[in-house]
Amino acid sequence: MTKYSSRYASSPEAVKKYDTQELRNEFLIDDLMQEDEVVLVYSHYDRYITGSAVPVKGDLALETIDPLKAPYFLERREIGIINVGGNGSVVVEGTTYQLGLKDALYIGSGNKEVIFKSEDKNNPAKFYINSAPAHTTYPTVKVSLAEANKLQLGTMETANHRTVNQMIIGSVVTTCQLQMGMTELRPGSVWNTMPAHVHDRRMEVYFYLDIPENQAVCHFMGQPQETRHIWMNNHQAVISPPWSIHSGSGTSNYTFIWGMAGENLDYGDMDVCKITDLR
Repeated sequence: MTKYSSRYASSPEAVKKYDTQELRNEFLIDDLMQEDEVVLVYSHYDRYITGSAVPVKGDLALETIDPLKAPYFLERREIGIINVGGNGSVVVEGTTYQLGLKDALYIGSGNKEVIFKSEDKNNPAKFYINSAPAHTTYPTVKVSLAEANKLQLGTMETANHRTVNQMIIGSVVTTCQLQMGMTELRPGSVWNTMPAHVHDRRMEVYFYLDIPENQAVCHFMGQPQETRHIWMNNHQAVISPPWSIHSGSGTSNYTFIWGMAGENLDYGDMDVCKITDLR
């Protein structure tokens, strides 16, 4: 079964006036990882799709949705998948790709059949999905966490010591515009993406995981001089418009998956915001 919803783009002037619930309605995705369902959220920021698939009782197929006006999901799209649950597999046009915990898979446009499977229904795979429009077809590639390009950023002194695992990115996989990776915070660190930045050429989505029980992450968004916050729990995602910062601080260390698409594939293309200038 597939469920989908759409989110329209909001201007920064409008967001300044949102109350807490309006902010959460527009940007928070809090219904992912539902058993035996494919859940998709279609954003009008760069036509980006965020979703999940959790096969338990049986396999799940990636089906097209009405906003695409396409006979199959990947007719004009590419997709990135990261497994955040038990062992599973993704079958692409008859070829099976085994995905363990935190393994990634890139699938290029033109593939009609994509099937999600779990090895053990008592410990099902939990596939996190990002998709963007694609103008060219590139090969399907699996990237394990060990194969990721790793960056060590931050320090313990500033509580943002973290490992950035670049997984679906130009130096590892060739894509049209989709980029994905996973950032793991070290014990004792709580800040992600600090100093904060914006990149008006790309939108981004964060998906938070490995948040301990009874802990949470406070995600910051908005223009640098008009910041807002959204409290988030495990396995929730948040949409970040191109004009918004995207940073967070947790009550414990945690992990998050970032995905983005837009004007270019330059990971370093960002406008850094001075910490003391944030408001």
